[in-house]
Amino acid sequence: MSFVFDVAAGRQANALGKYNQSVQDRNALVKEQEAEAIEKQKEFDIAKFDQQFTQLQGQTKTAVLFSGAELSGSGLNILRYNTEQAEIQKDVIDYNSKVAQSQKLEEANFARIQGVIAKREGKIAQLGYYAKAGESLLRMSGIGAK
Repeated sequence: MSFVFDVAAGRQANALGKYNQSVQDRNALVKEQEAEAIEKQKEFDIAKFDQQFTQLQGQTKTAVLFSGAELSGSGLNILRYNTEQAEIQKDVIDYNSKVAQSQKLEEANFARIQGVIAKREGKIAQLGYYAKAGESLLRMSGIGAK
């Protein structure tokens, strides 16, 4: 009668493999959502940076004009330099965001791969239990007796 338990164990192994795959698929979705959140955070960070930069440029213009200088020569060079540095900073924010998003998407892919492996392991275990059940049936019928 051990074949009955082997068949049940095979079904359980297969069900466990499918469950583990569904867990990994869910993990993959979470990682993809994290990648989307990183993109939204980047957009927010750049908008906030732009706002702060605009204030800085306004303060710089005010300081230059308040000093009695005109917005030419050194004053203009300062504004131009600030603009160049702001563009570099925004590029850094964008780059870091893309790197973080790529990492999350790779984690999602890896989770899906782990899910496929878990499902296949469950299927292999199921086949092993079924083979064991078949062997038990053969022994019971005397065909497999040694």
